[in-house]
This record gives sequence, structure tokens and C-alpha cells, in this order.
Amino acid sequence: MSKLGKFFKGGGSSKSRAAPSPQEALARLRETEEMLSKKQEYLENRIQRELALAKKHGTQNKRAALQALKRKKRFEKQLTQIDGTLSTIEFQREALENSHTNTEVLRNMGFAAKAMKAVHENMDLNKIDDLMQEITEQQDIAQEISEAFSQRAGFGDDFDEDELMAELEELEQEELNKKMTNIHLPNVPSSSLPAHRTSGMSSAAHRSRAASSRRAEEEDDDIKQLAAWAT
Repeated sequence: MSKLGKFFKGGGSSKSRAAPSPQEALARLRETEEMLSKKQEYLENRIQRELALAKKHGTQNKRAALQALKRKKRFEKQLTQIDGTLSTIEFQREALENSHTNTEVLRNMGFAAKAMKAVHENMDLNKIDDLMQEITEQQDIAQEISEAFSQRAGFGDDFDEDELMAELEELEQEELNKKMTNIHLPNVPSSSLPAHRTSGMSSAAHRSRAASSRRAEEEDDDIKQLAAWAT
């Protein structure tokens, strides 16, 4: 068994130690990321310094230049390892954050499910059906009341239309008779009229009767049209 395996086995054998909370683990991971980022920045600066030192010595002091390049290589190797470690820690942090989010979502959904169950326990489907039926009945009653109020109330208006029309015609006839009574006709002359004058008067009377006949026909046509429109 490797030393690394023994280390993890020894660390996990302690049952008295409680597991850290997700918040604590995330805080530790962020601290580690910050520390490695600072180490990464330090190594990048050292690499640039060793490269500049190797260029400075060049061919004049090959031994010093080679030592600078060796240190540069070691720093680059450490930098590569830190890059891989940061990627692993970032992946672990994101996975832990997702697990924590899923746990909270599941917990809240369970809480909501319990609340919904408690609400439904106080509901009776039979009571709900009765309530909806009662609401429907009351709406029907309200509709009937509204229709009753909207209908025209006929207080003593039940009259025979034929009798009313007959009475109206009698009144019109009485009015017409009164007008006919008040008409004064001219006096008829006792002497006979000349023949040609009588002929002229006959022609005038004929034209007057023809005009009266036309007016009567027009009035009949108007009355017929009015009757057709009324029906």
C-alpha cells in the first residue's frame, strides 16, 4: 500500500470526526484555489527572472546560465502541476456546489410537498362538489331575478286591440261628420245659364271630377302602401 493510501486510510478511520458541511468544504476549496493562484503568480515571476538571468550570462558564464535554465525548468514543471491541481479543485468545487444546490432544491420541494399535503387533508371532495352545485344554483336564481326585473310590468294593460281600433275609427268618423256639417255650399242660381256657358261649366265639372278621382286613387294607393308597411 502506498503512503498516500495509508494517509487517506488513517484519516478516514476516525469515526468521531463529523463530516464538514458543504459550506465549510466550499470555503476550504476557495482558500486552496486562492493559495495556488498566488503560488502560480510567484512561479511565473521566477521563470521570467531565471530566463532574464540566463540571457544575461549567455556565453560569458555558461555555468551560471545553465543553472538559471535548470531552475526555470523546475519552476515550469511546478507551474504545470499547479495548473492541473487548480483544474481538479475547480471541478470538485463546481460538483460540490451543484450537489449542495440539488440538496437544497430537494429539501425545499419536500417541504412544499408536505405543506400541500397538509392543505389537501383539510379538503373534502364531496364538500367541494356540494359547494360548486350550490354556487351554480344561486347563479341560476340570480339570472331568473334579473330576467324578471327586465320584463315590462303590465299593470292593467290587457286591452283588446280590435276594440281600441273600432273606437278610434268611430272617433275619426265623428270628426269627419263635424267637418262636413260646417261646409257651406254656394247658392244655386234660379235662371238658366247660356248653352255655351253651361257647356263650359260641364267641362269644368268633368275636369274637377276627374281630378278628384285621381286624388282618390292616389290616396287609396297611399293607404295601401301604408297598410303593407304596417303589416
